[in-house]
Amino acid sequence: MASATISTPAGTGRVRAKAPAWVWALPPVALLALVFLYPLALVVQQSFQPDTGGTSLKLYADVFASYAFREALWTTVWLAVAATVGCLVLGFLLALVIAFVPFPGAKAVSRFIDVFLSFPSFLITLALLFVYGTVGMANGAWTDVTGAAEGPFQFLTTPWGVLLAEITYFTPFVMRPLLAAFSQLDTAQLEAASSLGARASRIVRRIILPEALPALAAGGSLVLVLCLNEFGIVLFTGAKGVTTLPTLVYGKAILESDYPGACVVAVVNVLISVGLYGLYRVVSRRAGA
Repeated sequence: MASATISTPAGTGRVRAKAPAWVWALPPVALLALVFLYPLALVVQQSFQPDTGGTSLKLYADVFASYAFREALWTTVWLAVAATVGCLVLGFLLALVIAFVPFPGAKAVSRFIDVFLSFPSFLITLALLFVYGTVGMANGAWTDVTGAAEGPFQFLTTPWGVLLAEITYFTPFVMRPLLAAFSQLDTAQLEAASSLGARASRIVRRIILPEALPALAAGGSLVLVLCLNEFGIVLFTGAKGVTTLPTLVYGKAILESDYPGACVVAVVNVLISVGLYGLYRVVSRRAGA
């Protein structure tokens, strides 16, 4: 069994204190259990305890049978999948330009992507509201030119507005691993293919894309997990009729005071997220990301 050794300063003798390895693991494990696992356990426990008392699966049956839950689950899934596909396509194209098309400021743009990853999601949504909101710049310019009562850009409060905001915010999460993969690409292959007359599209399809697939898989898996749990973007766009699992938890807990129902939805959301995160870890490990 592993043990710890404590030594006194030179000249004062040597004292050995042996303790099992699990003793040193107790403080961090206890802190983790208190701060993270205990509140989560309370949520899970509450999801099995209806207001009538006792322990049963009735809450899960009621929530699964409700139209609001099924609609929120479907909205969450299709928004997350659509946003992931959009991020993969846009991220791949932008990473190609930054990595292989020389232009002034390419390194600055690449560094800005690292900074962008630290931005909160609501900041991007707020910026889109300034541009495409009901009284935003685009609608203001339209009404000034045409004299119309309102502008034509009213999509930001629809599911398409949420989708645009998520693609805008999460695309750099795909670009970062792609740029790292492109930096490891053997440029001699690209130069050889180009010298033999291969077109740019063929080089991308036959040489660059196969090398980028692991990074695309890792970035796409991460974006899918993040989109499934996104709350700030949906809330700040004010999209009417767009209810995802995180906003359904908020609505049941804060607006309806239905805490057991909120706990059921939260448990479902956590299970989906943990499953997808496990998939992301597997993909990342195989991709070396």
